[in-house]
Amino acid sequence: MQHAIQLLSRHYYRVSDPLVRSAFVAQVAARLYVAWVFFAAGLTKLRDWETTLFLFEYEYSVPLLPFKLAAGLATAGELVLPALLATGLASRFAATGLFIINLVAVASLEEMPPAALYLHYIWGILLLQVLIWGGGLLSLDRWMRRARTARGDRRGW
Repeated sequence: MQHAIQLLSRHYYRVSDPLVRSAFVAQVAARLYVAWVFFAAGLTKLRDWETTLFLFEYEYSVPLLPFKLAAGLATAGELVLPALLATGLASRFAATGLFIINLVAVASLEEMPPAALYLHYIWGILLLQVLIWGGGLLSLDRWMRRARTARGDRRGW
């Protein structure tokens, strides 16, 4: 019995080890996908600012903020934070900001079609992964940390 378990274990790790070593590809893909979605939304808001203001005043019920401020913050966040996320610079900060924008978007609309709601769930889950694990192997965060460590700087940001 022990031999069978060892044999199965060896085959399992032979298949799974390459997947583990290539996980950074999935991390980059998730970062780029979510960054693209939010950046495109920011560009749409910017292209038709009057419609954006109209929607924030009458359609979206952003709590506690005047509609012009909410529109400006959402647009700025959707343009700046995706650039940080895509490059992996301040990945956790960018993921947190976009997660909040995503959460406010879901909470602000009274009615959202289920398909759109599920997309927001997916984006939220992908952003939580970046928040938990960071930008990954191919990120400026990692490059900066390695450069700082090579200099002997042990301090945090």
